[in-house]
Amino acid sequence: MTIMTKEMSAIPTRTLKLGLTLAMLPELEQLLGDEAIEQKTADNILTLWIDKHQLIPALSLLKSIPEPFNFLFDLYAVDERLRLDKALLPAKDFTLVYQVLSIERNQDVRLKVALEDNEHQASITSIWPSANWYEREAWDLFGIIFDAHPNLCRILLPPTFQGHPLRKEFPCRATETEPFTLDDDKLAREQNALRFNPKEWGMDESSADNDYLFLNLGPNHPSVHGVFRIALQLDGEQIINSVPDIGYHHRGAEKIAERQTWHGFIPYTDRIDYLGGVMNNFPYILAIEQLADIRVSERVECIRVMLAECFRILSHMLFFGTFAQDVGQLSPIFYLFIDREKLFSIIEAITGARMHPSWFRIGGVAQDLPQGWHIMMQEFVDYFPAKLDEYEVMVMQNSILKNRAVGIGKYDTQQAIEWNISGVGIRATGLEWDLRKSRPYSGYENYQFDIPIAHNGDAYDRCQLRVDEMRQSIKIIQQCIDHMPQGNYKADHPLTTPPRSDRSKQDIDTLIQHFMNVSWGGVMPKGESSFAVEATKGINAYTLISDGTSSSYRTRIRTPSFPHLQMIPTMAKGLMVADLIVILASIDFVMADVDR
Repeated sequence: MTIMTKEMSAIPTRTLKLGLTLAMLPELEQLLGDEAIEQKTADNILTLWIDKHQLIPALSLLKSIPEPFNFLFDLYAVDERLRLDKALLPAKDFTLVYQVLSIERNQDVRLKVALEDNEHQASITSIWPSANWYEREAWDLFGIIFDAHPNLCRILLPPTFQGHPLRKEFPCRATETEPFTLDDDKLAREQNALRFNPKEWGMDESSADNDYLFLNLGPNHPSVHGVFRIALQLDGEQIINSVPDIGYHHRGAEKIAERQTWHGFIPYTDRIDYLGGVMNNFPYILAIEQLADIRVSERVECIRVMLAECFRILSHMLFFGTFAQDVGQLSPIFYLFIDREKLFSIIEAITGARMHPSWFRIGGVAQDLPQGWHIMMQEFVDYFPAKLDEYEVMVMQNSILKNRAVGIGKYDTQQAIEWNISGVGIRATGLEWDLRKSRPYSGYENYQFDIPIAHNGDAYDRCQLRVDEMRQSIKIIQQCIDHMPQGNYKADHPLTTPPRSDRSKQDIDTLIQHFMNVSWGGVMPKGESSFAVEATKGINAYTLISDGTSSSYRTRIRTPSFPHLQMIPTMAKGLMVADLIVILASIDFVMADVDR
């Protein structure tokens, strides 16, 4: 059965080579029978509503068939109770969404399970260990209980937090709640909640047979790159167990998206991976444009690619310097900060801002490129490769760094897939998986560049690949300089926000459109749209649900760093504390990207 309402049939979908139908998966079709209900979405991903009892068999099947769907791309929940188009769907109070990916097929499947309030769902941690954190997040933010979960507790919010903030009854603004108070009794409860109990963290207590040391690394420590805590169980210097503790940087970005207009949420995306700049705007804007069928000019596509690759270089430069610093080499970070300033000056000249320009717009970019942009960009492209060669020799050929990084934090391709590792993390194991090549967007198919890979899957390779990727980004930027197309920097689509100001001053229709979109926000078509890009730290995706209003009903942000940190206990077990520092540095995470 296929859901195809009048409203949904009006949503334009594109014919993607990634498209998949249930008939193309006969094993799954036979398992589900006639009970599965197919939903059409703007992203053309096969989306099936299934019974809760069919979930485990369906996911187990998808993971075991030839060319399996063995990458758990995302797992999240939706509170459907206030959704205006809920009657068009087989939804109940809440929906659990499981999106799985097959790298070999280059295809996705999205399974949805409808639940009543307080209804339980079976955990899938026996199929994917990486589901652990995703299910804890769904319980933390929605209150959905997963049976047989190994440790269903808060993950982003403190243990004393009351309520589940992504439920629709939870307020979006602090002004809608009672003023914060902290009396003596409440202070005592909060302090008691901070008391460390090894058993609650899944650790063994010391006994007569051992003399374990329990150590907190972070949340305020330069080596954890943000407010991030790892509880360590040590036998001398050797790591017996390590448990990451996240949530100290949680700002509720997905909740904020419910109150902002589609256009007004753009600045918030910059702060997800605060080193990624416009790279954060990219999947959000592309998901909206896919939903509303907004087509941009080749000039806009080229500008976006050029700025995104600039921020890839900026992010990798900071990683390269801090990786060397964490290993004990202080000089490179100072050299790289000088070069980051050179590139930030160009970003500022083009966008008017530096780290967080919020420059991409629905249907285009904020303004056209300024005169002389190509001169500044060409100077950097000519200057940086030789400096990068110097830095590579300085860092990658350093014998101390090699001794500390080679063979540390090592894993293979199968382990990377099992733990949802993307970006450099999976390419370091020998798998050439980069969305710019496998699922080209914004014209990436028109550029000549290589995807660097390595084969050891260790900390050293993860560092080397980022150096190699900076060289490929320079190649892409050079092609943008040489072949920048002519055309408009914004589309003429009525949902382009805001419209070009020169047009709004010429005719009343565009002026009204400008006034409505800026004042109340554009109204997007009903439907669902997901878009993923190859961001600086791996795959970053936005899934947007619109019920036909000026704001997103549900915004799901799939960040790469969230699953990456979940693999730390596997990578660090049996190593020394000093090795853990190298592992953390090689992951290249920022906590805003993890906690959102």
